[in-house]
This record gives sequence, C-alpha cells and structure tokens, in this order.
Amino acid sequence: MAARAAVILAAGQGTRMRSPLPKVLHLLAGRAMLDHAIDTAEALGCERIVVVVGTHAPEVGRHVEARLGPEAVAVQDPPLGTGHAVRCAEEALVGFEGDVVITYADCPLLRAPSVEPMFGGTAAVTVLGFEAAGPGAYGRLVMGDGDTLLRIVEAKEASEHELKVNRCNSGVMVCEHGLLFSLLAEVTNANAKGEYYLTDIVELARRRDLHCRATFTDEAAVQGVNSQSELVAAETQFQSVQRDHFLTEGVSMPAPETVQFAWDTEVAAGTTIEPHVVFAPGVRITGPAKIRAFSHLEGAVVEAGAEVGPYARLRPGAVIGAKARIGNFVEVKNVAMGAGAKANHLAYLGDGEVGAGANIGAGTIFCNYDGFNKARTVVGEGAFVGSNSALVAPVTVGEGAMIGSGSVVTDDVPPGDLALGRAKQINKAGWAARFRAAMSERKGRKS
Repeated sequence: MAARAAVILAAGQGTRMRSPLPKVLHLLAGRAMLDHAIDTAEALGCERIVVVVGTHAPEVGRHVEARLGPEAVAVQDPPLGTGHAVRCAEEALVGFEGDVVITYADCPLLRAPSVEPMFGGTAAVTVLGFEAAGPGAYGRLVMGDGDTLLRIVEAKEASEHELKVNRCNSGVMVCEHGLLFSLLAEVTNANAKGEYYLTDIVELARRRDLHCRATFTDEAAVQGVNSQSELVAAETQFQSVQRDHFLTEGVSMPAPETVQFAWDTEVAAGTTIEPHVVFAPGVRITGPAKIRAFSHLEGAVVEAGAEVGPYARLRPGAVIGAKARIGNFVEVKNVAMGAGAKANHLAYLGDGEVGAGANIGAGTIFCNYDGFNKARTVVGEGAFVGSNSALVAPVTVGEGAMIGSGSVVTDDVPPGDLALGRAKQINKAGWAARFRAAMSERKGRKS
C-alpha cells in the first residue's frame, strides 16, 4: 500500500456563521469540526497531515500546532481558491512519496470508511461523489463506463441534460503526490471569480490521457457546514447515527431522541439511559449501569451496576464504582466513589475519594477550595457522614467512622470514631412565646 498524506482545507472565511469563533473550531458533538477532519485523516493512516489555514483566523493555526505541531500548518495568503489552497501545502509535503487525500475541515461527518475506497487502483485522480436528493448548486459528475469520471461540471455551466444528473462532487480527492502538484501547476484562474479551482485537475489529467474515476458515499457523510443552521443539521445527523449505534449495541433508551452523546462516548451493553441525559466528552460507562433522567456527565467513568441521577452532575475525574449510587442534585468532581458507596441527595463532592460502602448524607459538602488551593477529602470504607455536614479539606474520615449531622469537620476522624463538630443545643424556655407577644404588641401600637 502506498504511503498516505492528507491536506485539510481550513482557510475559509466562514462569514455565514456570523460568529467571532472561526467556523472550523465550532463544536460538533463536543469536538471542533477541524478535529473531526484530523481524526479521519489519522484513521486512514496518513503519515503526514497538513492543514491549510487563513491569516484571518490565527486561532485555527494555534489549534493545529497544539495537536499536530507547527510543521502541520500551511498558510494561504491571500485566498485564491481551492487549487491555490492545496498548492500552499506543497512545501510541507516536500520529500513525501505516496497518495494525497484532500478533505475539508467544515465537513465533520466524513469518516474513514467513506474515503478508504478512493485509494488503490490505477486512476490518476479519484473524486468522492454522492447522490444528492436535491442537486441544486452542486457540481455534477459526468460519468463514463463503470467508475470512469469524464468531467466535473459546475451547476451554473451545466446543460439542461447535465442539470438532471444527481451524482455530485463532494470536493474530496485523492491523487499521487507528484502528479497532484504537477497538475495544479497548470491550473489557471481564467474564470469569473479569478480563482484557481481544484476541480480543474480532472480535465487536465484527462488531457494527458490519464484515467479519472469516482467513488460514492452517502450524502450525509459529506454534509458541509457553512452556517449555524447547517451545524445544527450536522449535529442532528451525528446524534441520530450515535443513538442507532447504541440501540443496536444493546443500550436501552426509552426516549432516544432526547439523549445527547459526545463524539467519544462509550456505553456498555445493558445500560439504561433515561430521557434528557447529556453526555459531554470523556464519558465511559464500562458495565451495565443506569443513568436516570436529566443528568449531565462529562469526563467521568461509571462502572457496572452503578446508578446516577436523576438530576445528577458528574464532572471530570468522577469515577462511580460498581453498584455505587449518585442521586438527585448531587455533583461529583474528581472523586472516586468506591463500590456500593452512596450519595443519594443534595451533595457536592469535589476532589477526594469515598470508600466502598460509605454513605454520604443529604446536604454534605466537600469544602475543597480555600480561595487559592484545592485540597482532598478522603472518606474511608463503610464510613457514615450525617446530613448537612461540611468536610473541610484536607481531611480524612477513617474506615467505619461516623459524622454527626450538621457537623463541620476540620480534623481527621480516626477509624471507628464518632465526630461531632457542632455547637451544643440550648433551649431557652418560653423565649419564642415572649418574642411573638412582644412583636404583636409593637405591631398593634403602630396600627
């Protein structure tokens, strides 16, 4: 198999997004559209990936550098069309020998299985096409026998017969490195826009009597995003595919249309996900568990037999052990809950660990932040923390220890001890009755 490289075009202005955030950095399923394109290039085994960026959005270049390094950035300045954009990547590909795939950072649903058939064979240029439900302004693929591509015709230049063709150009191409840049060197800007079009290399290759072909994928796979409404459409498509995937894998969802997944969500078969659950990036449900309604999970691990929610929030670093229970209005951040541990109501658990079988009472707070630093709270196995308790970190509650309700715990509690960190109750006989009488008399005088 020939070596592979990818050129990802990300230099568009994105003005239709009407957003200060560069178009290709908008999120789909919790991940920048550009990163989806890079993921696909990596899945195809591309040993070099070059992203072509514009000078109008330096954030895009910094994003690429952070993930792939500075050598992966090529700058198009000024923007002179797609053919010119690919030529801007030529220097970054010096020394490479093999096939180059050209993709787009605003096409986030394109996956490796749609592109893989483009590689191999004897064609000089391979174009990825799709059958459009409504061809509209798409460029048409005029086909010959078999998979032979005769030419690409822009809609505004197509004949009445060609406009009836529903096989359209996605813009994704594969060409051998040396031939690609040889063809691009012949592309001119003799057109209405004065731009250098990548699609012209098909005609130029055929002038050299070289074979060009097209492979095809579903229209949804090459869905482009140029506006906020198109981003919503792409998100809807992604979520639909993910829901079907998890249902097929044995995940139960009584109202799947209300569940939102991230690009990397992992859910074990046998899990039940109730309505209106949101999975942000970084969630793994490693065994059959129950995620109840209106819960939000991010950067968390949930193990077999655990139950989360309803109305629970798991933040990054949360690990919910086997058969543990996180109940309504409980927030967990960077805390490992041991097997069978419980926090059933109204608690904040931040930075620490809770041992197996421990019980965290309603209203408990892990006071993990002093205004400058974070500290950890450790609750041992089988410990019992009474309701409305505040554990001021750093603090350790030993195995089997108990915390009396309403306590503020600032010192470690040895295993098996009972800690009471509250003032002694004092009852003042008759005080409430005298107070009410005095207030009533005062109110009467004012009236």
